[in-house]
Amino acid sequence: MIEYRDAVKRFGANVALDRLSVRIARGEAVALLGPNGSGKTTTLKMAAGLIKPDAGTVLVGEPPSCPWEPAARRVLSFLPQRVAFPDALTGREVVEFYRRLRGAPAERSKAVLRFASLNGASERAVGTYSGGMVQRLGLAVAMLPDADLLLLDEPTAALDPDGLCAFYGLVERRQATGHTIFFTSHQVGDVERLADRFLVLSNGKLVAELTQGELRDTLAQRGVMRVRLDRRPPGLVEAARAIAPSATWAGGELIVPGPASLRLRVLDLVRGAGAEVRGLVAEDGRLEALYRELVSGARKNP
Repeated sequence: MIEYRDAVKRFGANVALDRLSVRIARGEAVALLGPNGSGKTTTLKMAAGLIKPDAGTVLVGEPPSCPWEPAARRVLSFLPQRVAFPDALTGREVVEFYRRLRGAPAERSKAVLRFASLNGASERAVGTYSGGMVQRLGLAVAMLPDADLLLLDEPTAALDPDGLCAFYGLVERRQATGHTIFFTSHQVGDVERLADRFLVLSNGKLVAELTQGELRDTLAQRGVMRVRLDRRPPGLVEAARAIAPSATWAGGELIVPGPASLRLRVLDLVRGAGAEVRGLVAEDGRLEALYRELVSGARKNP
């Protein structure tokens, strides 16, 4: 559905995208992560046909074509990072303008305004809208065509909890009907809930690519269990280290980093030592921490 082949984009001396090669299949939801200035928006704009690569190739659709060709434009819908509409127009007028521009059926206007949930503000001038309301209106416009491919740049920026729930529901419905979604986000919850796969860019380079299953396995390996005990039995920490080498004792707790598969064995040791368990917390690793490590490692090894 989208394919980048050694795609390069420069803005003067700055290399915004450095030999990106990745393929996104029909029906996938793929998240693109990275710090500010890493090339995320450039990547999406290239797929939308708004900018051309200086080297390499970008293809969109089935059969594949260059994004700036009419055949590709018909199969995609793009939400930019910053949306802006004429202040004097109402929300309904904005949606109706874009509906006619995209050739969507008349009933789509009512459907996307219902999704946008502007709380009765669709007849008000856009100039009176809050930032979150403008973002919802932008999402409504992006959803007007029944496009096979959605390109969404920071779609949840400024959305309140109700807006997030509506957006998640819409994306999940689009996924269920085989649509392809490629989006950027700084919200880890978006990635963990929506993405089948996530990519990490740093300084224009692809530094990591994980499927949802690979992500779960990686985070499980980075988990930790904390067992609060009434005392420190002699030899317990040393025995725990034979199972989990990084096991430590601190603040009245036995701390055991590692996957969940080790935890029952450690608890058997605790019971065997006759200690009383006064609290237990077990959790998988955090995507935020993994993301920071990936980006930090890429910066150290450009």
